[in-house]
Amino acid sequence: MADNTLRIKPVVNADRPALGRFIASRWGLTVIVHGTVFRPAELPGLVAVRDGRLAGLLTYDIDGDSLEIVTLDAVTPNGGVGSALVTAIADEARRRQVRRLIVITTNDNLDALRFYQRREFRLAAVRPGAVEESRRLKPQINEIGCYDIPIRDEIELVRDLAYGG
Repeated sequence: MADNTLRIKPVVNADRPALGRFIASRWGLTVIVHGTVFRPAELPGLVAVRDGRLAGLLTYDIDGDSLEIVTLDAVTPNGGVGSALVTAIADEARRRQVRRLIVITTNDNLDALRFYQRREFRLAAVRPGAVEESRRLKPQINEIGCYDIPIRDEIELVRDLAYGG
C-alpha cells in the first residue's frame, strides 16, 4: 500500500537539477517582481513530497526581517500542498525570527489573492503598472492572464508573524 503522507523538506543540492526543470516549466528561468530579478532554481526552498514524488515547491528569499515567497507551486491544486508549504515556511521564518512573510502576485491572479488572504496575508500595497516594468526585463510575461484579465499591476500581501520572543 502506498504511503500517502505529505512530507516537507528543505531543498538540498541533490534536488536542484529536477527542481530546476520543474521551475523552468512553470516560471521560466527568472521571476521578476518589484524590479528584482530572481532565479528561483537557485533560491532556498521547501519541497513537498508524497509517495516519493514531487507534490509541490516553495522558493523564497530572506531580506532583513522579511521572508519573501518567490514561487509556490502544487502539482495538484486544491489538495492541501500549498497550505502545507505556507505553514512550513511560516514555521521556518519564526524559527529564524523573521517578522513577516511577503508575497507578490499580479492583479489577474484572483486564485492567489484568495489563497493568501485565507492564510492570514493582508493586502499591503498595489503597484500600478509594475508589470510593464517587469516586461522590459522579461518580455515573455503574458499580456493577458487568468480569467482573461490584462496583467498590469503587482499586489503585495504581507503576513505578520509572532514568535516567542
